[in-house]
Amino acid sequence: MTDVASLRPLAAVLVSVVAIPLILGSHGRPNLREAWTMLAALTKVAIVGSMVPGVLSGTVYVTDLGTIVADVGFVLRVDALGLLFGLLASALWVVTSLYSIGYMRGLSEHNQTRYFASFAASLATAIGVAFASNLVTLFIFYELLTVATYPLVAHDETDEARAAGRKYLAYTFIGGVAVLTGTLLVYFLTGTTAFSAGGIADLATADPALARLAFGLLAGGFGVKAALMPVHSWLPDAMVAPTPVSGLLHAVAVVKSGVFGIARVTLDVFGPETVQDLGVGLPLAAVAAFTLLTASVIALRQDNLKRRLAYSTISQLSYIVLGLGVLSGDAIVGGLLHIPAHAFMKLTLFFCAGAIHVETHTDDISDMAGIGKRMPLTMTAFAIAAAGMAGIPLVAGFVSKWYLLIGSVDAGQAVFAIALLVSGMLNIAYFWPIVYQAFFESEDEDDHDSKPLLEGSFGGRFAVADRATASEPAAVRADGGDEAEAGDDHAESADSGHDETDADDHHDAAADHDHHHGGPPEGGWERVGWRGGESTWFMLGPILTAAAGAVALGVVPAAAVFLQIVQLVAENVGVVA
Repeated sequence: MTDVASLRPLAAVLVSVVAIPLILGSHGRPNLREAWTMLAALTKVAIVGSMVPGVLSGTVYVTDLGTIVADVGFVLRVDALGLLFGLLASALWVVTSLYSIGYMRGLSEHNQTRYFASFAASLATAIGVAFASNLVTLFIFYELLTVATYPLVAHDETDEARAAGRKYLAYTFIGGVAVLTGTLLVYFLTGTTAFSAGGIADLATADPALARLAFGLLAGGFGVKAALMPVHSWLPDAMVAPTPVSGLLHAVAVVKSGVFGIARVTLDVFGPETVQDLGVGLPLAAVAAFTLLTASVIALRQDNLKRRLAYSTISQLSYIVLGLGVLSGDAIVGGLLHIPAHAFMKLTLFFCAGAIHVETHTDDISDMAGIGKRMPLTMTAFAIAAAGMAGIPLVAGFVSKWYLLIGSVDAGQAVFAIALLVSGMLNIAYFWPIVYQAFFESEDEDDHDSKPLLEGSFGGRFAVADRATASEPAAVRADGGDEAEAGDDHAESADSGHDETDADDHHDAAADHDHHHGGPPEGGWERVGWRGGESTWFMLGPILTAAAGAVALGVVPAAAVFLQIVQLVAENVGVVA
């Protein structure tokens, strides 16, 4: 690998930092505000993407910003592992920004400007986590990510949302203290905190007891955001956040920063060989196996769709940690490849849950019988992503889990392969009833043998009676706005074609939109065609894009850049896949 001085790592962080004041300054002009968001997202992914060819050819891009404390530099460094996380987060910010526009306007949500500004701050810190060159820099961005995402978790400003936000802060800050303590211990043992492919050499000869303690503190601290049991309960509670937050931050940036931290510790601080010599890999894999099975069982009992997805996330994150704990080449490749695989699949599922909520105000699975005729494209994308989560071929989850299975067997840890297979069956058990109920049951309790999918019309756009008429589509509000936003720029509001609503009434406005609060309206679900009439394309487009990404990773994994990056990571740390 060759280090090359470059400002691109810094630019990738700063582009969304620069966007924050521009977004805040556009608080009364929603179209301009969202244009800044999209411009920042596209610029960020372009900057990160421009480094892909160089990293794949062995170049490491470095921005040295000086010294934080003695012998510790504030340095951004884009190597293969950092690029994996950075490219994923920046690419998915683009589709999530589009989805957020449809979601936030569709519900006439309040404080939309704060929401988009917090999102930009979150992506800046997530890229900082990805490109940090040492444990101290990683810790700084890791803690800033917690601060930046708190307003998103507590966005609704209800008692439940505030309680979830406080719990999120408490858990993650305690985890941060553990990370800082482990970092200080590594510095005490080696005199450095800099990442090195294959591990810091001096840790191999350090006091084994202290080295194990340092590993435990670091893995445990990062394990909080990775939602390893028993420090997982903040994640289901954080599902009170708007669905785009649940999707990107709780399926990509926040929780993935936890597993990314564990990957850095395992591969670039201790290294696979030292982890194996210290005997800490097996306990880490055991905790992951326990978590992935237990969370899957708990998911079976959740009727709220987002909470079921949350427990599914807890389970799926542990696949990644399991691969890092098993330590064989194929297991590491499978674990790291599951980072993007899970992101595309889970983002699709959360996007679908959000679209269902916006269009029908339905959140509970028990209310979704027959909803496939009301939202056919959405539920088809949901079915594809759910199949991938269960490891069905032709979707991304199959490829990553295949590597994990053969890696576990090659390492002589068949018990973990069995755990993976059992978890896959549990995935089917808690996802298939949702898909079956949506397409093959009727909302009429007296006629559950009805088959909505088979009866569906394949014609053009059908408008929902209580949303719009075919000639006059339903309005999508540009901004729920706080009081300051509501009065600032009526010209822009008129430009967007929508009225601002008062912040205190945003939930009532959303409820009035469909005149019911969950489940099919009186008379059953309105039948909608397959041409996108079920929702705005601001939401449908990202749903189908994320689902297509999951399929692409499953059908042509060798052509996907993420697999190439993961294989390069394994090569750099000295394991053979």
